[in-house]
Amino acid sequence: MRSSHYQEGSDMKFVHQLTIATLFFSIAAAHALEFKSVGAEPAVMYDAPSFKGRKISVAPRGMPVEVVIAYGDWSKVRDATGELSWIESKALSPKRNVVASIANLKVRASADDSSSTVLMVDKDVLLELAEPIASGWIKVKHRDGLSGYVKATEVWGN
Repeated sequence: MRSSHYQEGSDMKFVHQLTIATLFFSIAAAHALEFKSVGAEPAVMYDAPSFKGRKISVAPRGMPVEVVIAYGDWSKVRDATGELSWIESKALSPKRNVVASIANLKVRASADDSSSTVLMVDKDVLLELAEPIASGWIKVKHRDGLSGYVKATEVWGN
């Protein structure tokens, strides 16, 4: 009798842990990363979702940001350095850009390490996201018109 009661308690504990794990992963999936870019004009970044907030910096046009949360007409965003700030949501564009996170980033002709280098860019250079990530590579386009592939781990904003 005692052994049966112990087994029921273990089963219930397992079911409880499984439920918590399922809930956790459901929430994580619902909060997938959302990246946008600053629109055609530079935008002021604030420490609060209000024009009365302290001005932190000015984000240049095209700068990629991760949208953490939207609150009314404002979005809390994270930049490539990890800094959090608030920006007017209307200042953001759905157009996707990334920035090189390493020096001498090689933009390759195809999504392969042995492919020829089309272009090398310095750290923090802005690149347009031409195609979403596939097999660890992203197709990008430089403002000069050249395009190619970079490793997803070597850029920020994807």
